Amino acid sequence: MSEVNGVMMQYFHWYIAPDGSLWNQLTENAENLAKAGITSLWLPPAYKGTGGGYDVGYGVYDIFDLGEFDQKGSIRTKYGTKDEYLTAIKTAQNLGIQVYADVVLNHKLGADLEEEIEATPFSFDDRNRPVGNYQKIKAWTHFTFPGRAGKYSNMEWHWWHFDAADYNVYNQGEHAIYLFKGKAFDNQVDLEKGNFDYLMGCDLDMDHSEVREELNRWGKWYVETTNIDGFRFDAVKHIKGGFFSAWLKYLRQETGRKLFAVGEYWSDQIEALHYFITLTGGDVTLFDAPLHYNFSEASKRGRDYDMRQIFDNTLVKEQPTLAVTLVENHDSQPLQSLESVVEAWFKPLAYALILLRREGYPCIFYADYYGAHYKDKGRDGNEYEIWLDSHKWIIDKLLFARKTFAYGDQYDYFDHANTIGWTRIGNEEHPGGMAVVLTNGGDGTKWMEVKQANRTYIDLTENISDPVVTNNDGWAEFRCKGGAVSVWIPQSSS
Repeated sequence: MSEVNGVMMQYFHWYIAPDGSLWNQLTENAENLAKAGITSLWLPPAYKGTGGGYDVGYGVYDIFDLGEFDQKGSIRTKYGTKDEYLTAIKTAQNLGIQVYADVVLNHKLGADLEEEIEATPFSFDDRNRPVGNYQKIKAWTHFTFPGRAGKYSNMEWHWWHFDAADYNVYNQGEHAIYLFKGKAFDNQVDLEKGNFDYLMGCDLDMDHSEVREELNRWGKWYVETTNIDGFRFDAVKHIKGGFFSAWLKYLRQETGRKLFAVGEYWSDQIEALHYFITLTGGDVTLFDAPLHYNFSEASKRGRDYDMRQIFDNTLVKEQPTLAVTLVENHDSQPLQSLESVVEAWFKPLAYALILLRREGYPCIFYADYYGAHYKDKGRDGNEYEIWLDSHKWIIDKLLFARKTFAYGDQYDYFDHANTIGWTRIGNEEHPGGMAVVLTNGGDGTKWMEVKQANRTYIDLTENISDPVVTNNDGWAEFRCKGGAVSVWIPQSSS
């Protein structure tokens, strides 16, 4: 887990402009982010994808090309050059911000040459069910990286380094996953679709010694080259769970670095997250996807949602030290593959629920902080224009409250279907405490204790202008407006 009261920020969204400016933008913004209270940044995949300068980074082509070589039509990545990336990392770290690299170890795309392979086609919907005969196929599985010409690593990837692919040059119309000769889908993966090892592209064979050795070699090179502080692992439910703890152990021993790690196990099934945590021995924290889904449902149902249940079946409730809490991310944002939007009115409430409580390691989403505007096709094939509001003002207020008052014991008042609240009592270094009250219904009040007798509190959110004064025992009636959150802090501290 990160430092006490640490806050992560996902510093990108899916539709960031492909103009190569993100690394330089971070260099310019890092000081303001540090002042706001951001203590760590999750940056997007920094290596060359099959889409070159337009690739978000999840269509992995060459993990050794950080925007240095002329490959896939571009030297830079979508976000900039290698030198700009390294400068951004160093700038952030000099300001006390840790940097986590987004790592995609599940698949590769954009091979340079085809290879003929013997394989069996399996159903996309049931990976245990063959849908055709064992046959010869031709697939794009030979990666030579001609633009890099062997620098940093001379390994070429061939079909035997992968388990499967979903494209057959000989039968381009067939919709199937081709399991290669002598291969098997990995165990220790999610059980959706029977076995969810395969996601896309050329699926890495984590049981192959050359694959493991190359990933070890690359990981050591990456840490030593970039000086990153940790990793965000993509698509961990599709990868043999035991791989991650072994890989991290190797890197920590080789580099002498602690290396924080958080995985994306995107599932609303809490037991699946517990299973992964067991496989990795608690070595990898996880994004709390079930909490995100609760936020999304609550935002859509309004006052019909029972706020007492907002943390039910979530990782932050059941394993809080291993939960990275979030409101939104690049996959859940509008028009993306896992779209499950948290409506704008609810986002101040959701951010209060992750930023001002004791449990969890909160992560702020770039598009929620800065806003976003983009166009893309929806699932129905129609094009839509999306405007996402900036919530920077309220998030900055919540970050201030977290840095200044979110300490000490936490008293919960989750005793009403619409209006809930909690208090933080503070400690010797951060006295005064605070009270948080929010509602998805009409105007709400909550009788709560802050252990500060006869003290005046004001609403940091400015939703309510009149102050509140505690009684001789440190209790008061704290209020909020309908569909909103109020954060009450000692008057002299605003």
